[in-house]
Amino acid sequence: MFESAEIGHSIDKDSYKAALPALREALLDVQYELKEKGDFPVLVLIHGIDGAGRGETLNLLNEWLDPRLIDTVAFDQPNDEARARPWMWRYWRELPPKGRLGIFFGSYYSDAMFDYLDGNSSKDRFDRQISEVQRLEHMLANDGTLIIKFWFHLTREQQKKRLKTLEKDPATAWRVSPGDWQHYEQYAEIRKSAEHMIRLSNTAYAPWVMIDGQDANYRSLTVGQVLLAALRQRLQLDHPYLARSESAPIVPPLDNKLLLETLALDQALSKDEYLVKLEELQGRLNRLTRHPRFAHHSLVLVFEGNDAAGKGGSIRRITQALDARRYRVVPVAAPTEEERAQPWLWRFWRHVPGKGRSTIFDRSWYGRVLVERVEGFAAEADWMRAYYEINDFEHQLAENGAIVLKFWLAISPEEQLKRFQAREETGFKRFKITDEDWRNRQRWDDYKRAVCDMIDHTSTSQAPWTLVEANNKYFARLKVLRTVCDALEARLENGKQGKGGGKNGEHKNGNDKPEHD
Repeated sequence: MFESAEIGHSIDKDSYKAALPALREALLDVQYELKEKGDFPVLVLIHGIDGAGRGETLNLLNEWLDPRLIDTVAFDQPNDEARARPWMWRYWRELPPKGRLGIFFGSYYSDAMFDYLDGNSSKDRFDRQISEVQRLEHMLANDGTLIIKFWFHLTREQQKKRLKTLEKDPATAWRVSPGDWQHYEQYAEIRKSAEHMIRLSNTAYAPWVMIDGQDANYRSLTVGQVLLAALRQRLQLDHPYLARSESAPIVPPLDNKLLLETLALDQALSKDEYLVKLEELQGRLNRLTRHPRFAHHSLVLVFEGNDAAGKGGSIRRITQALDARRYRVVPVAAPTEEERAQPWLWRFWRHVPGKGRSTIFDRSWYGRVLVERVEGFAAEADWMRAYYEINDFEHQLAENGAIVLKFWLAISPEEQLKRFQAREETGFKRFKITDEDWRNRQRWDDYKRAVCDMIDHTSTSQAPWTLVEANNKYFARLKVLRTVCDALEARLENGKQGKGGGKNGEHKNGNDKPEHD
């Protein structure tokens, strides 16, 4: 794999000087064209052997290109904020927006490989992390990101010579650290692990480029030419998405029986009963979120449902029981210009809670497979692949200790109409009703099918959907609270995965009898 980078490539000084002006001019031209076109980002990853010229090349790219259009991030050991979240969180936060070039000096590959080499993770975990990286890069490529990964290489003898040369010169001695020599001693292990990592992650949508790092002229021109060729090729395309593919259609049930139609939406519960149970469940929730073991977990609650189904009321009954310093409610609306310039899950990754904290999403990433699907804001291939990407996102949250619970609050069309009319007649509630709400009623059946497909594709043992019969607001609020408490209790007090919606993760109806597997 590294053989071609070990044969001593070189470019003489005169040839380098002759080629450089045209290369720099061409790179600036494509950089400005990227900015002007603004429909995809570029992510460059710089990795390799210590002493192979990674830092010098990074500095050259910032010199050759317009640095105002580059986001350069050098990653070191994760801090406490990053360690409290899934390991990929800090990389999601730094992704470049459309029209810009992002350079990662070190990245998720460094995390995975050196955790393994330093004995902090197993071979199985190393492979799982590389698999997570592949899924991330595939998703980014599907979203249009141009990904270029450089591995700067030296033989062990070349590395030793390079480090000694740098140390001898007082002007460059600062470039060599004790860690560089430690990695020199680990050269065989690093080379073997890197080869394994590159083999697993060298894909058509995010290929690795091997750079012989011995000769500065050769490596600099090679990196510049690779970057130029990749940008020119992408900018010439009519559409930036290279990895998109058509999906097999979702076929509706032959008998037209849909999951939501099996719910008994009207559940009896008096206000007096509700108030007694509300106090009990809120006290239980408060105690559970103050449990010592909750410091090792986080809570992610997702609320979706028909317009006027009572999401806000259910959320308020939860937050009334929580420490205001330890939770955040994230209302999700149409994406902003900043958010549209990023991969679609970026705006949700940045709100992932740390350990001991809770985040409540009032609507969520499921907009991709609901409103964007129904209203035609996302192509079929995009919302179809979103099921997998959502499951992967929620899996990463759960693997990091998050208790993920998702609620669909369901009401009948008749009940929704009553609530719409009541809102219009109540002065302080008129802001809750919009023309869009009335328009969405016309597509009730389309949304119903989309919701059923969503539940079928994304209700997992790690992140289950709970279907809430919400014609009676009192019943709905208590069911939500009880589900959250049961899940927290199962995880914290019994040491088990909180499944939500039932003992074995089934969806439950109003009488708590298993209805759907």
